[in-house]
Amino acid sequence: MVQGLVADDGKAAIALWPVARSALRTWRADRDAGWQAWLDRSAFAADLGSFVVLPDDGGAPGAVVVGLGDSPSLWSWAALQATLPAGVYAVASPLDAAAATEAALGWALGAYAYARYRLAPSARETPLLRPPRGADVERVRRTVEATFLARDLINCPASELGPSQLAEAAAELGRRHGATISVTVGADLLARNFPAIYAVGAAALDPPRLIDLRWGDPARPKVTLVGKGVCFDSGGLNVKSLESMRLMKKDMGGAAVVLGLASMVMDARLPVRLRVLIPAVENAISAGSYRPGDVVRTRKGLTIEIVNTDAEGRVILADALAEADSEAPDLLIECSTLTGAAKLALGNEVGSMFTPDDTLAAELQAGSMRVHDPLWRMPLWASYRKRIESHVADLANMADGNYAGAITAALFLESFIERTRSWVHLDMFAWNDRAVPGRPVGGEATGMRALYELLDSRFGTADR
Repeated sequence: MVQGLVADDGKAAIALWPVARSALRTWRADRDAGWQAWLDRSAFAADLGSFVVLPDDGGAPGAVVVGLGDSPSLWSWAALQATLPAGVYAVASPLDAAAATEAALGWALGAYAYARYRLAPSARETPLLRPPRGADVERVRRTVEATFLARDLINCPASELGPSQLAEAAAELGRRHGATISVTVGADLLARNFPAIYAVGAAALDPPRLIDLRWGDPARPKVTLVGKGVCFDSGGLNVKSLESMRLMKKDMGGAAVVLGLASMVMDARLPVRLRVLIPAVENAISAGSYRPGDVVRTRKGLTIEIVNTDAEGRVILADALAEADSEAPDLLIECSTLTGAAKLALGNEVGSMFTPDDTLAAELQAGSMRVHDPLWRMPLWASYRKRIESHVADLANMADGNYAGAITAALFLESFIERTRSWVHLDMFAWNDRAVPGRPVGGEATGMRALYELLDSRFGTADR
């Protein structure tokens, strides 16, 4: 069973009555006078995460009424998981299948904690929920496992998750689902024409590599996922400040998200031919570091002038995107913690989405809102392309000036996509900088559930 959830074993459970603030008056009207008086004494207003224990006829705890706040969602259920006392709960109110699935998913996501390095993990006994009748437990399990995988990878310190360990995590995922995987490492990247990935990662003790996972029937629609795998970003010779470097273990968040998404696709056995490409590097400093002013060649043949070694993600993605585009997949999805500009524009709760495909943009944005994993379309503003022109190479890896950084980075990536008609670039923070229900401080699988909603609606069956 999924973490936080428990199967119905026939034993008694605590009845759980969820109530939204807007429905409180109606719900109270159907309760007996004793319960209404108890609610009055408790000043219960259905605030998010609030609860009142209601007595039975003998005065013992008979049920719990819980508040879902103003806009009930799966995060309302996550809040309950975090506040209720230990026990086994069963939802007393009837829910339709979608609401039942959302309740179970929110509750399970609220159970996440990263305690790998704690000598004494929290002793709090967490409450357990019996999935409400009609909930799609398999979908919940699939989503939770993928989310926890992505969060765990992002939260792991770079001392234990470098390029080689990221490759092993991908291989383990592939073995579990019968995928094939190949990894091109170190100087072999040059021999196989991935020079940009090699240039960025050459300074590190753990050599750079390109992870290539394949799964599914080659005759099915081709879906290719590309994820930025910078396992730590010092900034290179343009070294970051302490404040900027503090969270750079999360710079492989795009890779974590595409691995989580791949896990969902393979577990659901969506009828696609899936390919996952992850350029995995550490942007380190040594005698082998690439330098400002260097010109780096790419798999596509375009050359890149290195203006700033701290704009390394787009350089390694250039090679990976060129390889992905060589097959002209039906859908190409690229995820990366690419720019601080995207966070400044939309914060950490909303991912930036760039695509020239209006239909894809509308479908993805609408789906992201349905599953409470919001994405927002940003413009590929063509006239800004001149900002990434170089006097000595085909492109510069950083725009001149301090404007439109997320857009110019997206335009840079677009330069390496030629044959693929439908593609999307997600620029994400992949980190929760404050704790909210179901989303503790730490790594986050930004956009993953939204992307799966898109793939499921396009290629899946009735998996909702």
